[in-house]
Amino acid sequence: MGKLVVGVSVVCTAAVVCGVAVLLMKRRMKNSGEWGKVEALLKDFEEKCATPMGKLKQVADAMTVEMHAGLASEGGSKLKMLISYVDNLPTGDEEGLFYALDLGGTNFRVMRVQLGGNEKRIVKHEVKEVSIPQNVMAGSSSEVLFDFIATALAEFVATEGDDFHLPPGRQRELGFTFSFPVKQLSIASGTLIKWTKGFSIEDVVGQDVVGELAKAMERAGLDVRVAALVNDTVGTLAGGRYNNPDVIAAVILGTGTNAAYVERAHAIPKWHGLLPKSGEMIYEKMISGMYLGEILRRVLCRMAKEASLFGDYVPSKLKIPFILRTPDMAAMHHDESADLKVVGNKLKDILEVPNSTLKMRKIVVELCDIITSRGARLSAAGIVGILKKLGKDTLKDGENQRSVIAVDGALFERYTKFRNCLEETMKELLGDTADSIVIELSNDGSGVGAALLAASHSQYTDLEES
Repeated sequence: MGKLVVGVSVVCTAAVVCGVAVLLMKRRMKNSGEWGKVEALLKDFEEKCATPMGKLKQVADAMTVEMHAGLASEGGSKLKMLISYVDNLPTGDEEGLFYALDLGGTNFRVMRVQLGGNEKRIVKHEVKEVSIPQNVMAGSSSEVLFDFIATALAEFVATEGDDFHLPPGRQRELGFTFSFPVKQLSIASGTLIKWTKGFSIEDVVGQDVVGELAKAMERAGLDVRVAALVNDTVGTLAGGRYNNPDVIAAVILGTGTNAAYVERAHAIPKWHGLLPKSGEMIYEKMISGMYLGEILRRVLCRMAKEASLFGDYVPSKLKIPFILRTPDMAAMHHDESADLKVVGNKLKDILEVPNSTLKMRKIVVELCDIITSRGARLSAAGIVGILKKLGKDTLKDGENQRSVIAVDGALFERYTKFRNCLEETMKELLGDTADSIVIELSNDGSGVGAALLAASHSQYTDLEES
């Protein structure tokens, strides 16, 4: 039976503020009665944000059900099971020179990779990062944006050097990681649904982004074929599978979160096209929202307004959305100093709270823990939902095959308490099966993975096999 790699779009409640009325302490407590009220309110907040095993199992089960529904028909589920059209994951046999373009934010990266087949694997790779000017990101035109990208790519190609070898008569091929909402039409085409992340160029919306890039490369005198258009999660899955054949899914846990996994083609009733020759396709599961620092800001702002957390005023900086970034929250959460000096400095430098008490700092750390634990545990439940869909959540008699989840993203990589909580929750949910599930950090999957997908979908593959 064939297989497809499938995509799901889901809104994760991990990054949704609990909606609880949080009333906490005043900056200076004048009696034990007031402090007792603070502790009671903090406990109430913690209870409202709790994620007991029963709830997490319900989340995993509900997600699996919705995944089935999303595979059955368009609009049939809360999850948009998006077909990626990737029908060949890298095997390790790939050889040659391939490029990647990774566009997903205010910077984009260009990369080249020399592949040496099973024995030599990735022989060499080089990366260049380019910052996109604000006037190009917003208010410009499609031509201005893609000409800027194509020019940078052309300059990078011009520095190829002798360590990278393109066989005579071959056209350079590129994997294009485009991490914005796209309606994929084929392995190498897709129309932009809407911009995010500060981009605002109206005449690109509804256009085929590969076609726009191709026209810009032609204007720049660059002869490069886009072999694959992918999302960052699909790239991570490809990179993970290249390094480890046991990888069955990939998850991005960063500012945004996505996931992709390998699905059987015949388990996708809504797929009406011809099955790819490999019988596999990637579906991508997108989970939006992981703005933990913003949740903390909102909670602190409510405390300041309703419980005078910072005294008789609400710091003006606290009213600015997203001023408290998740890396700042992680730094406070990881503060192990006796006087929580890091927390105090962050409150002073970011929110302009000049003097904070130790009790106040401890409250901040407790809130970090509540919010992060809730997010990590719900993320774990989402991953288990994918495992359940694939039948990998329980051990089968005589089966000892391990399943690997490749994870990329700064939230997972750098927020240690988040990562530890997620991994511990996976063990709780899976029981004995947890021994066969491996969570593996996958660095730079979206870049190298795109180049690898260009190789596995090369126009020259059939010629080499014949």
